[in-house]
Amino acid sequence: MADLVKKDIIEEKASENKTVCFEASITDDDERIDKVVTNWFQDLSRSYIQKMIKDGNVFVNEKIVKANYRVKEGDVIRCTIPACVEPEILAEDMPLDILYEDEDILVVNKPKGMVVHPSAGHYSGTLVNGLLFHCKGQLSGINGVFRPGIVHRIDKDTTGSLIVCKSESAHKAIAEQLKEHSVTRKYRAIVYGNFEQEEGTIDAPIGRDIHDRKKMAVNEKNGKSAVTHYRVLEQFKGYSYIECQLETGRTHQIRVHMTSIGHPLLGDEVYGNRMSKFKLQGQCLHAMIIGFVHPLKKQYMEFTAPLPEYFTHLLQIL
Repeated sequence: MADLVKKDIIEEKASENKTVCFEASITDDDERIDKVVTNWFQDLSRSYIQKMIKDGNVFVNEKIVKANYRVKEGDVIRCTIPACVEPEILAEDMPLDILYEDEDILVVNKPKGMVVHPSAGHYSGTLVNGLLFHCKGQLSGINGVFRPGIVHRIDKDTTGSLIVCKSESAHKAIAEQLKEHSVTRKYRAIVYGNFEQEEGTIDAPIGRDIHDRKKMAVNEKNGKSAVTHYRVLEQFKGYSYIECQLETGRTHQIRVHMTSIGHPLLGDEVYGNRMSKFKLQGQCLHAMIIGFVHPLKKQYMEFTAPLPEYFTHLLQIL
């Protein structure tokens, strides 16, 4: 065990499980073991960590502990993360609003409430399930069995245009354009409050919220560069209809940025903290325009996803 203590973290494969060892630091002192382990594994929930502890997969100084064990500085913690059993992702016949399609790519208008790709708790009814049926399995496999064809994402309750890649070459080309920030991505949103200026730019890094790991936030210390350009299209009493153009593509970027300047999106219960008087399903955000250079034709192409009915109805009310 002395050799393990000398290293910050050690990973090894054993029977397809992953074993991770680390030494508790002074900031971990007197914290519960389930909280300390959760802080180490940002992609695992606290409830999952608690189950690992209950199942005897977490050791402190080579002894099994309970979730309420108080960690001491210098404790050596060993966790065995069970190998994931990947469920089969099935093709499902569902209506898809295809804006464009050829043998290499397609552009789809995603509806509200649809998850883009399978994940824990969402193994059916996702866009990927529908794409597998529509494309007869002909999708790029670069992002694995859970995300075939998916080169970028939008949130479950965000509607609008999304590029899907059928071939590996198309996937690599679109991914490179996204990396270079050369893809045109214009969104429409309804936000709280009115603006004094008709347009502006938010240049603020986004990273994990230090107070809530399930949320993103403007994080000057650990965030990644994020830039959003916005312009006001129309103002109402207490609300504004705006267009946002992404220069970067961070998780929840528009939602976080608009909240950071005091204009959270209408319906956004995660970042807005305001109760909407309208019956809404999540934030009023629509990926309206997407433009890119076709990976094989080498021509710039741009597509517009029409505003969804709930959005136009809300604008009429306002």
